[in-house]
Amino acid sequence: MNKAELIEELASKTGTSKSAAGDALEAFIDIVHRSLAKGDPVVITGFGKFEARARAARTARNPQTGAIVQVKKTTVPVFKAGADFKKIV
Repeated sequence: MNKAELIEELASKTGTSKSAAGDALEAFIDIVHRSLAKGDPVVITGFGKFEARARAARTARNPQTGAIVQVKKTTVPVFKAGADFKKIV
């Protein structure tokens, strides 16, 4: 399912217009982005948890050249599915 299909499904389930459903989805995405940027997790009980995790700096190897490179410390978004979500899937 892509974003357009999700918006259609949201509009159908909630009885709202596609425009309103699209706005709601965009608002949700924006809230998740802002929360993770601040370092705050977003937890939806039964569905899952969105969080930002730090990855340590490390040494890696370029597979094409074999050269050793240093990879900087970075923060990545992570989603962990909740128990109810895992049962359904």
